[in-house]
Amino acid sequence: MGQESNVNNETDQIEERKTEHIRVCLEEDVGAKNITTGFEDVHLIHRALPEINRDDINLSTEVFGHKFSAPVIVTGITGGTKQASKINAAIAQAVEELGLGMGVGSQRAALQNPELECTYSVVRKMAPTAFLVANIGAPQIVREYSLEQVRRAVDMIEADALAIHLNPLQEAVQPEGETGYAGILRRISELTDGLDVPVIVKETGAGISAEDAKRLEAAGVAGIDVAGAGGTSWAAVEYFRAKLRSDGFGQELGKHLWDWGIPTVVTLVEVVQSVSIPVIASGGIRSGSDVAKALALGAKLGGLALPLLSPALQSSGEVKKALSSLIRELKTVMFLVGARSTERLNSVPVVVTGKTAEWLLSRGFSLDRYAQRGG
Repeated sequence: MGQESNVNNETDQIEERKTEHIRVCLEEDVGAKNITTGFEDVHLIHRALPEINRDDINLSTEVFGHKFSAPVIVTGITGGTKQASKINAAIAQAVEELGLGMGVGSQRAALQNPELECTYSVVRKMAPTAFLVANIGAPQIVREYSLEQVRRAVDMIEADALAIHLNPLQEAVQPEGETGYAGILRRISELTDGLDVPVIVKETGAGISAEDAKRLEAAGVAGIDVAGAGGTSWAAVEYFRAKLRSDGFGQELGKHLWDWGIPTVVTLVEVVQSVSIPVIASGGIRSGSDVAKALALGAKLGGLALPLLSPALQSSGEVKKALSSLIRELKTVMFLVGARSTERLNSVPVVVTGKTAEWLLSRGFSLDRYAQRGG
């Protein structure tokens, strides 16, 4: 009886935490303060003679064996609460209609309480053909979950891939955080061997270094979502949660680590130049121009989450409108640089300047390869 009570208490805490995360992201300024994504330092070369028709541009791309109508994915946001179910359903319907893909938030809540499965499984109901990504946290695959439980998460949404999210920053700041990260690489390797779907490893706003990207590729992952710094700060989210509880230490830690991480453009270049598997660029992507720059630097998909949270609480139509606007801007930028396809966009000239260039050059990464591309 005592063990069952402990499980119920933990489940309730997870649900409460997920509800608080949504509320904080909607009501508070959780964006980076003194660090940027670096997209302001990335310059695509304008072509006065694009020699293509905008209407002829092909945005489609194939990644992880799935064809996307445009190189855009909605990265994992939420699940496990009634409000989360509404958010997931709205996004799922929009990505289905647009031919895109999406991920769900951590499925830990549903693995502990099957009654919450519907808040996740709704995505496949609303998006029967879209590319869907299941989601499990790294600490849980070491401490809690067997291969069979991870398969349950995949089957729950009939997922096309599994994302294992790395969030050491958030866990370190979160009062209930789990900072047992020893042995995670070994478990990732075991899961890539044991699962029938591709495994994507994603950060949650602090980026992935070249060193870690190489280790992940060697462990057999099918793709990496860099999720760099400069967008949503999960240290900031946990700062506001600590504030609710008058947790002075948590507030101080969140404040000091608010801008911790590798900027999105830096982590993207580091990873693209270090591995040969598909890379997803996320972390502060807010426009079609950002997606275009990310693809020009070698990403296969551009991912975003927070900008769609508020629209998703309104309707799937609002989500579709926001995504359609981003995709139209991406297509316009492709026209302006003379790229008739996403493959061509990956070979247009790009100039990287400022702090981003300084960081990358000091780490030994080549920028000339981007600037000297042929027209």
